[in-house]
Amino acid sequence: MFHRDQRSLFGEILDWMLTPLLLLWPISLALTWLVAQEIANKPFDRALVYNAQALAQLLHVGPSARIQFNLPQPASELLRADDSDQVHYQVLGPRGDYLSGERNLPAPTDNLDLVKPGEVLLRDDEFRGTDVRIAYVWIRLGPGTARPALVQVAETREKRKVLATEIIKGVMLPQFVILPLAVFLVWLALVRGIKPLSQLEARIRARRSDDLSPLDTRSVPLEVAPLVNSVNGLLQRLKDSIQTQKRFLADAAHQLKTPLAGLRMQADLALREGASKEELAHTLRQIEHSSVRATHTVNQLLALARAESGGTSIQTQPCDLAALTMDVVRDTVPRALEKGHDLGYEGVEPGAPGVMMRGNPVLLQEMVRNLVNNALNYTPTSPQAPGVVTVRVLADPYGQILLLQVEDNGPGIPAAEVELVFRPFYRSLGTNVDGSGLGLPIVSEIARQHQGAVEVEETFPGKTPPGARFQVRFQSLPIVDA
Repeated sequence: MFHRDQRSLFGEILDWMLTPLLLLWPISLALTWLVAQEIANKPFDRALVYNAQALAQLLHVGPSARIQFNLPQPASELLRADDSDQVHYQVLGPRGDYLSGERNLPAPTDNLDLVKPGEVLLRDDEFRGTDVRIAYVWIRLGPGTARPALVQVAETREKRKVLATEIIKGVMLPQFVILPLAVFLVWLALVRGIKPLSQLEARIRARRSDDLSPLDTRSVPLEVAPLVNSVNGLLQRLKDSIQTQKRFLADAAHQLKTPLAGLRMQADLALREGASKEELAHTLRQIEHSSVRATHTVNQLLALARAESGGTSIQTQPCDLAALTMDVVRDTVPRALEKGHDLGYEGVEPGAPGVMMRGNPVLLQEMVRNLVNNALNYTPTSPQAPGVVTVRVLADPYGQILLLQVEDNGPGIPAAEVELVFRPFYRSLGTNVDGSGLGLPIVSEIARQHQGAVEVEETFPGKTPPGARFQVRFQSLPIVDA
């Protein structure tokens, strides 16, 4: 009804309540007019019927079988006694011959075979340019007459119009007072009904910026409670997110403190007087090691932040998991050879049925890289017992299951630590492995964003060392028949 740049709940409800009311009001006027016409017609129609019946009784057959109609003077005066309307009558014989009254009064168009003699009928017609209401009756005077005689009484409609107008005034004039009052009461009811929303808005506005406690659902209407519950859920998620960020920043600061402190100490050693070339070279190597460790930690932190901030809004596309995995393995081979590991790929080839999935190729490669690096870091190797890391991609095209496996022949993961290794900055004790503790949390987060599940099991159950197998399960894209 009203146009606004921004929707208003108050205005919407007011529009939907007042618009039907204003649309129904003219319909109510029309219906009231029709009802008033019907009410106004009834008493005057009864009088017309009575007059037609009275005139019909004056019609009889004379001694010579001649139709006669004798209208006494009092009856004639009674028909013309009204000052507002004119009353006309007409009497026609069986052959349509004129007997009395108005000659030009319009005759009915009834089918005489269907007419019931003696029954008074009513119709609307026009006489001398004026609307009239006519009561007429067909009279069969005896067995010798082939056609019935006709008696009609017509009356102009002035009194009817006046009475209908008075009824309309009596009904509609109070509505001109009631309608504005109804609009005011509707507006007042809406103001009172929306008041709890204003109070809720005032309570939210008065809150401190760090107050993330849930809103009280008992003080709001039942219809608003689901909205308040949703806001409380959002506040709880926001609170958890802020707590996670605070914990993450604290852990990140703690993890970066060690390499940065090492860099500062090694720099102090390099700047001391009297240091030999060998000591200076050793110090520079330590500085390089600390800077590499700090860079690795920062890169892992950025990768974890990128994975966690993606949420459900990551950009996805069809990806060949086998091709992505082989690229990562190919890039990691030089590092594996340098450390003395046997790194290889087994499984389906790129382009094979069932290897396609929907995901973000950058994040998926980051996930594979972290799994491979984690296996290389925690798998001991020597010329006598080289460390073996095997990467596989297995596909079930009909079950739409796609598996990524990275297994090694290292010491494995104790059952008590399976859940802990996926927490940020957690590192198993006694491994003497230089790392940040962020690789597996990154793997878990990327898998979660791709609706995948990470599983950990022993590679060689019952043997020593048992090894470890990390398996990520994805749903592949359906095979499209050519």
